[in-house]
Amino acid sequence: MPKHRVLTEFGMGSSLRRQDYTEAAKRAVKDALWHNSINMAELFGFGKEAMLIDVEIAVQQPEKVDTGALSGIFPYGQVNVTTSFGGLDIPRPDGHPTVVANAAISVSFDMARKQ
Repeated sequence: MPKHRVLTEFGMGSSLRRQDYTEAAKRAVKDALWHNSINMAELFGFGKEAMLIDVEIAVQQPEKVDTGALSGIFPYGQVNVTTSFGGLDIPRPDGHPTVVANAAISVSFDMARKQ
């Protein structure tokens, strides 16, 4: 069956003093998740484990994000996390930037398209 996206949410997170790219990404994911309470799986008659969750994270140093730690945020579904260059490193006087991460979470299901 074809994969169909049914929802996309966006979030932003930061690490103010520790330059922790994973923590900034976690906060961005949680920000996106806490914006909704949509019961997508039930709406389409699927179990929650059928959710195909694609998480995209953008930060200035994507190699510093622990994608496994981000997958652990989700209590169900099949989670795929990717990272790319983006977000912001905002300079500070002490030479250690504030890290800003952006997240996009897309939920899909394998389903036949009705015509």
